[in-house]
Amino acid sequence: MAYRVLIAQFMHETNTFSMLPTTLDDYRKRWLIEGEAMVPHFAGTRNEIGGYIDAAKEYGWQPVWGGAANATPSGKLTRECWETIRDRIVGVARAAGRLDGVCLSLHGAMVSETEDDAEGALLELLRGVVGPDVPIATTLDLHANATGRMAGNANALVSYRTYPHIDGYERATQAAALVQQAMDGKRKPRCLLVQPAMLEGAEHGRTTKPGLMLDLLAKADRFEQQPGIDVVSIQAGFTWADIPYTGPSIAVTHEPGSEARARAIAHELIDDMWRRREEGAVKDYRSIADGIAAARAGAGHRGAGKQGPLVIADGTDNPGGGGYNDTTPVLQALLDAGIGNVAFGTIYDPATVQQAVQAGVGAEIDVSLGGRTDPTMGAPVKARALVRLLSDGVFKNDGPMNAGVETVMGPTAVLRIGGIDVVTISRRIQTIDLQVFLSQGIDPTAKSVVVVKSVQHFRAAYGPIAREVMVVDSGGICSPDLGRLKFTRLRRPIWPLDGVNDPLPARA
Repeated sequence: MAYRVLIAQFMHETNTFSMLPTTLDDYRKRWLIEGEAMVPHFAGTRNEIGGYIDAAKEYGWQPVWGGAANATPSGKLTRECWETIRDRIVGVARAAGRLDGVCLSLHGAMVSETEDDAEGALLELLRGVVGPDVPIATTLDLHANATGRMAGNANALVSYRTYPHIDGYERATQAAALVQQAMDGKRKPRCLLVQPAMLEGAEHGRTTKPGLMLDLLAKADRFEQQPGIDVVSIQAGFTWADIPYTGPSIAVTHEPGSEARARAIAHELIDDMWRRREEGAVKDYRSIADGIAAARAGAGHRGAGKQGPLVIADGTDNPGGGGYNDTTPVLQALLDAGIGNVAFGTIYDPATVQQAVQAGVGAEIDVSLGGRTDPTMGAPVKARALVRLLSDGVFKNDGPMNAGVETVMGPTAVLRIGGIDVVTISRRIQTIDLQVFLSQGIDPTAKSVVVVKSVQHFRAAYGPIAREVMVVDSGGICSPDLGRLKFTRLRRPIWPLDGVNDPLPARA
């Protein structure tokens, strides 16, 4: 008899400092898919749901499709949004009758108006439906603010091991394999979570260069080869959330009788993180002025040395961390400096897109572009713009991250302002794929400068084409300067805000 396995996704990385609430409409703008419609949407893709679809085929499961929901990071989920999607998934589980296993795709840093630990609450509800003996495994983002409630209601927390996150598929197949073994009675996994008195750690989880996170992951790989240890997950945490659970953690999935060893593993990894904590405190953000200087220095550079554009990442207006996607200091500085042959992706400004649509391709229009959400982070750019292209803003990612997954920027206009082609969009997105430009008739490899609204994920696709990469601080909401963040609900004391001598004083 085929195993009946619930498969569902509910993802959001919540920046509680954002003034933009997350609504059901925000999910619809990315994806909010019910039931079996998940399959045609994600079959063949390299994200978690694609991995679960393939696992269900491999193991001959009878899948119970609970739906898939994912929204661009922003502020807290409204009560209506949280409860609607939560109840859809839990309702499918209740209506399913017999369930032998549960495979979820969660983020681990979701906050609603009523729940600081939304994923923990969802897992608790699902555990109440399926009972204590049905295995539940979930993938998590590497930036999860994981909690004891999550670990206490899941048999396994399986977090990404790459940043940029290009291993969602692999983590889902790992989680699915563990669920299969548990249903077969070959394993009896349970999860332990330990969180230190740290707000930041492991260089925010970056894996694109040698450093602490890669060293921790290598050690985790070795621990997973030990008897009784199933999965060792390292969560770097998501800093921009004012909740008690913010910060890095270690989750160890283990077999009965191995809890002491699992706890020792977690403590050893945390001690490494603590001993090398200053490595994560050194930020590689540069000033906008540094970016302009590099752009000027690279003018005419294409004939010699390493080829490709200078890629400037506007890291503090990263939509992938809740940034508003419409701050303007970098764009204004490029215009003021007269830098040409630039591709800028993206500015979120639905009103200006509609202005361009009404004028038509080839028209020149006076725009007041961006700076609408919080003008203190950069006033609108007032300029004369040529409407170069109009589109529906739909493309499929073909780079290393989320390959095959559809992205919808909404109605989109390419505006030429001075020597800059600005991809102006109607739905907030992080620039992680070359198709942000290619789908709009812009070849980023032919540009002298490419600006992306991202802090790290862009490196998967843009690193290989860049002659140089520079991350700049434009004063956006995702600032690495903790002094700009007013924490009122965070557990204290905590490093680096307070004096802390031991990250685990109770060794609990």
